[in-house]
Amino acid sequence: MTEIVVLADTHIRRGSARRLPPAVYAALDRADLVLHAGDVVTGALLEELNGFAPTVAVLGNNDTELTGQLPEERLLTVEGLRVALVHDSGARKGREARLRRRFPTADLVVFGHSHMPVDAEGLDGQRLFNPGSPTETRPAYRGLGFGRLRIDAGQLVEHELIPVER
Repeated sequence: MTEIVVLADTHIRRGSARRLPPAVYAALDRADLVLHAGDVVTGALLEELNGFAPTVAVLGNNDTELTGQLPEERLLTVEGLRVALVHDSGARKGREARLRRRFPTADLVVFGHSHMPVDAEGLDGQRLFNPGSPTETRPAYRGLGFGRLRIDAGQLVEHELIPVER
C-alpha cells in the first residue's frame, strides 16, 4: 500500500515565517509519496518535502521562481493507478467533463488553485481531488487542509480531506 500526502497552494515564500501546520508534518513522516498541485512558490519547500518522501509537483500561477523546473501537468502511475496532476482545473461549472477530456486515461485527477477542497467523483468513475490549502484561506472557503490518499494494487482505497488548525 502506498500512502500519499497531497498538498496544494502552500504559498510559503522565501524568508517567510509561514510553515506547514504540525498535522502536515506528522502525515509527511508516514508518507511514501508527496503530490503537490502547484503554488509551491520556492524550491526550498520542494527540497524539504523531498526529505520526507519523493515529491512530484506541478507549476502553479505563483511559481515564477520554479518556471522551467516544473511542468504544468504530470501523468504518473502509482501501483497501477493512473494519476494526473495539474494546478488549475478551471471553473467549477463543467469541471468533470473538462478534466475527463484533458486527462482521458487518468483514474484520479489532483488539482489546486482555488484553495477549496474537493473530493468528488468525476465522469466515468474518474476521481477529482483538491486538498485545499494548508496555509492560506480564501473568502469563499475559510478552512485550511491537505489530503491523504492510499493506493493498493491499482485501487484508490482511501481518499481523505484533512482539516488543520493554523
